[in-house]
Amino acid sequence: MPDSLAPAFNLPETAAGESPLRITLVTDAWAPQVNGVVRTWTTIIGMLEGAGHTVTVIAPDRFRTLPCPGYPEIPLAWYPLHKVAGMIRESRPDAIHIATEGPIGLAARIHCGRKGLPFTTSYHTKFPEYLHARLPVPLAWSYAGMRWFHNGGKGMLVATETLRRDLDSRGFRHVRRWTRGVDTDLFRPRDYDQQAPALRDLPRPIILSVGRVAVEKNIDAFLDLDLPGTKVVVGDGPLLSELKRRHPDVVFVGAKHGEELARHYAAADVFVFPSRTDTFGLVMLEALASGLPVAAYPVTGPLDVLTPAVGCMDEDLRTAILAALDIPREACRAYALENGWDACARQLLDSLVTVSAS
Repeated sequence: MPDSLAPAFNLPETAAGESPLRITLVTDAWAPQVNGVVRTWTTIIGMLEGAGHTVTVIAPDRFRTLPCPGYPEIPLAWYPLHKVAGMIRESRPDAIHIATEGPIGLAARIHCGRKGLPFTTSYHTKFPEYLHARLPVPLAWSYAGMRWFHNGGKGMLVATETLRRDLDSRGFRHVRRWTRGVDTDLFRPRDYDQQAPALRDLPRPIILSVGRVAVEKNIDAFLDLDLPGTKVVVGDGPLLSELKRRHPDVVFVGAKHGEELARHYAAADVFVFPSRTDTFGLVMLEALASGLPVAAYPVTGPLDVLTPAVGCMDEDLRTAILAALDIPREACRAYALENGWDACARQLLDSLVTVSAS
């Protein structure tokens, strides 16, 4: 794992009599990509390794890649099947987890199926809905492919109860909850001089959105609203140039990471999560930890992450935003403090132990 991604969390060391695991993680999402999936895995890997387990990551940085159509910043492995099979054999895994349904994940799924190797998967993205938003592909076709991919495993990990129920109703098997966490030391309320300088003196309220600037994030629903104060967008993506042209009143600051990202959260007054297709939305926890109330649609992700004490959900996003401005920042921070990474790491580890012992 790159040093710049090394987290500062620790899972309790392997208990006496409990053997450390050799875990092979297969993922198409990895550095230099910056998103909730990558942040989750880099944090969890650091915790697992700190507890004495060995994690081998099979990711795009180990392959010849091509840019993803429409998302040139996302590298896709080119014909990875043979190489993935060799990497899995060399890692001698006690447990295999396939995190994504991209080319590398698909190669691992095929190899495990051929060899009868048990594995688990995780469902980070509503891929059928994402694909449907860009291409005329029926949802039923995509979900059929997703069922084949995930139902071959011993367990499918999802972030929320709403998503678990939805996938269960669509014929997915062995669906298990896998919570998320937030770094409450990095993401925290800050004094004026610790906030992002570019945002400090903008007209209030500062209404912030953080995420990929792409069609599936539904960011237009936020930017088209008539709102007081200043709209700020943190992130990069294929729609950035077009949205800058269409919304000259919006402050686009580009992608931000780590301390710089935390300073941007701290400078805002309310956080907007306009996506209807994310399975969780880690940025909502980051915003809450920074003391920001959240406004969102009442859909999977927000329905499970937010409570009326820290967020407002409404099909009229403007109504949700204006109502969220009245939520005390202290309540948001207190709620986030209850959502650390320890439970997330333990749930994953427990699932992998079950698979390795099967």
